[in-house]
Amino acid sequence: MSADATDAVPLGGPLFQTDPAGLYRRMRREHGAVTPVVLDGGVPAWLVLGYRELHQVTGDPVLFSRDSDLWNQWENIPEDWPLLPMIGRRQPSILYTVGERHRLRAAMVSDALEAVDPHLLRAHAERFADELVDRLCAKGEADLVGEYAMLLPVRVLARLYGFSDEQGPALVTALNDMIDGRERALAGQAHLATSMARLLADRRAGPADDVASRMLADDSGFSEEEIAQDLMVMMAAGHQPTADWIGNSLRLMLTDDRFAASLFGGRNSVAEAMNEVLWEDTPTQNVAGRWASRDTQLGGRRIRSGDLVLLGLQGANSDPLVRTDGSALTGGNNAHFSFGHGEHRCPFPAQEIAEVIARTGIEVVLDRLPDIDLAVPAGSLTRRPSPWLRGLTELPVRFTPTTALGGTSP
Repeated sequence: MSADATDAVPLGGPLFQTDPAGLYRRMRREHGAVTPVVLDGGVPAWLVLGYRELHQVTGDPVLFSRDSDLWNQWENIPEDWPLLPMIGRRQPSILYTVGERHRLRAAMVSDALEAVDPHLLRAHAERFADELVDRLCAKGEADLVGEYAMLLPVRVLARLYGFSDEQGPALVTALNDMIDGRERALAGQAHLATSMARLLADRRAGPADDVASRMLADDSGFSEEEIAQDLMVMMAAGHQPTADWIGNSLRLMLTDDRFAASLFGGRNSVAEAMNEVLWEDTPTQNVAGRWASRDTQLGGRRIRSGDLVLLGLQGANSDPLVRTDGSALTGGNNAHFSFGHGEHRCPFPAQEIAEVIARTGIEVVLDRLPDIDLAVPAGSLTRRPSPWLRGLTELPVRFTPTTALGGTSP
């Protein structure tokens, strides 16, 4: 595969913002289950759109490795390549460890998250969600992305990890600055790194009942630097997709008549909307990546040793070979790829935490804001122009003004 492949599809452009489903269908029709794509700067890669092919890639970590040192394009990657923060070399986090080292590290993370008290998790999520709604409820209008969804997950995660409530707002700013990717991204990253290092030093001196303390207590021999890296990855990976899960689900419920009943106190429809979003409008659309450890075949394509293979999560979710009758969206079917698959998937306890935060966030909005409705035509809602993460730029709503929980206007 070369960067000048004539049939390669640029992994960018307005269709990822306006019609990714149509784009994935066209890719599959014209190129098959494994599509040659070109990243920023003419860098070649393969995008796996087939459900079975993606299952094959994620289920074979030896053939399709997470070790980015294998990449056969490093000599063509400039130091200022914009995707380096996502596809970096020798990154110290859990994302890029392999083999037994990765299994031990993943077990440490999973154990620390699994010990989170589910009742306490729900209580934290409700409290922070109510605080955010208190700031909005007297106005009669709000942007549920910028003023709510993008502020909630990191507050809950920070509390679970061991940060104080007073530290939460600055962490929200840091995470959102990093996601924004502009001039404040480096400052946000520096604040997050400094905060994590300080938290671990505090917890080393005085352990508590939190995720950071449990990871420090693990006997697998990981350094504080490694644990700090994993906590930062977990917070970043948990915040943005969960915020988009909230925003995308609320959009569906406010624009689709099938979910109208849930706006008046129904609960089953909330879960159904969230599940449908994971199948049809998943926050994490595509993931980089895996690298072929040797020459192989995949979906009728010749994959060379060192080729970059991208995981097309949304493309696989919509593969017509597994969606022939539409049954994927019913009965709580969670066989989607929205949390990945295989040993590098999102840990199951992390999935459960994200689901509680998202569902609680949605339910609090529906409980607290009466007769909520879109403030703009549904067709005017816009998405971020990203092939990686799919979420709304804003979700303007209007509602009858009401008072804060304390009985007074915020």
